[in-house]
Amino acid sequence: MLTVHRSLLAGLVAQVAVLAGLAGTVGLGGTGAVAGLVYGGGVVGLLARALLRSGAAALGPADLVTLVRSVLVGGVAALVTDSFRGSTAVGALTLLAAVALALDAVDGRVARHTRTASAVGARFDMEVDSVLVLLLSTFVARSLGPWVLAIGSAHYALVLARRALPWLRGPVPPRYWCKVVAVVQCIVLTAVAAGVLPRVVAVLVLVLVAALLAESFGREVRWLWRHRPGTESDLAPTAVGSVHA
Repeated sequence: MLTVHRSLLAGLVAQVAVLAGLAGTVGLGGTGAVAGLVYGGGVVGLLARALLRSGAAALGPADLVTLVRSVLVGGVAALVTDSFRGSTAVGALTLLAAVALALDAVDGRVARHTRTASAVGARFDMEVDSVLVLLLSTFVARSLGPWVLAIGSAHYALVLARRALPWLRGPVPPRYWCKVVAVVQCIVLTAVAAGVLPRVVAVLVLVLVAALLAESFGREVRWLWRHRPGTESDLAPTAVGSVHA
């Protein structure tokens, strides 16, 4: 477990370094820095707990890539929080989000190439994606309206629904389309946050993303309902959990 602790400590140090860099370059304020530190500390704590439960002796190569992505998302969290005090470093925010998004195509390939894929790593990757989407939605909602938060909160709404409805906790078969939708929503939100799209176009593409999410999540929920325990179609699928970001 010593290797795990060293990796997590390195991640926390990297988070502090990113926040310090933002403070020195774009003038990140104290509130944003605190938000970034809280995020980084929370990620390290939750990941350490998950690894302890799984009995993992070390973080895999793909997990380290995801940890780097998480550090970048921590920077995004700091900048989004700072934007509420009137200071908006749009360039830095979109750059961090774009790099984190680009690395999202790397960790999965690394896991498959090194044969180190794990349930903890997959969940870590998904949650980092979900936080990034929520942060970008929060930032964009300030200019386009609170309805945009529906995009960022879809994953968490399903998480809360699973607490009340046990049949939603079942495994679902993998669908490549879900991954496509997850990538599209991140790209669109990053582009809108960067301000490169006219307002009308930004609204239209976000409505399209919301529709794609509704279809994707709706199909997953429908499958789980039809295959809930006790029904005739209660079959064992080939994968566990949702693949939505």
